[in-house]
Amino acid sequence: MPLVPTSPETVRRRLEKLRSLQWLLDRAYRVPGTNIRFGWDALVGIVPGAGDVVTALFACAIILHAHHMRVPRVVQLRMVINVLIDLVIGVVPLFGDVADVFWQSNTRNFALLERHAAAPTPPSRGDWLFVTGVLGLVALVAIVPLVMLYWLVHKAIW
Repeated sequence: MPLVPTSPETVRRRLEKLRSLQWLLDRAYRVPGTNIRFGWDALVGIVPGAGDVVTALFACAIILHAHHMRVPRVVQLRMVINVLIDLVIGVVPLFGDVADVFWQSNTRNFALLERHAAAPTPPSRGDWLFVTGVLGLVALVAIVPLVMLYWLVHKAIW
């Protein structure tokens, strides 16, 4: 598979196939009497442990095509973070299954792919802010326990 699509027709065909995958994973079914839609991501996510991992692997197809279509790397990173958020939240029993219905990382990632693949556009300020914010939050989560540990050791010694 070439890294850069050879024609607009190739891009269109790829996007059509990925749109079908995204629809199956996030929007295939509707809760009767509402506009709430869900797909196989929420259904398979009910299986403890393996369910969310399996749907995350399917979600990687969209990210892989984004890479092949030369979508900017920060946008690809944003897509990976969307899937990781879905995966981490999905691990929490019941709450994670409900969150899968509303987060819909595949729909978010497909929208990013559509925006950047057909006519390559530079990453937006929102893309950079999202990635920077999540990385900052991860750094904060990693640093706070270290600071607390330092503080506890310091208090214990003095």
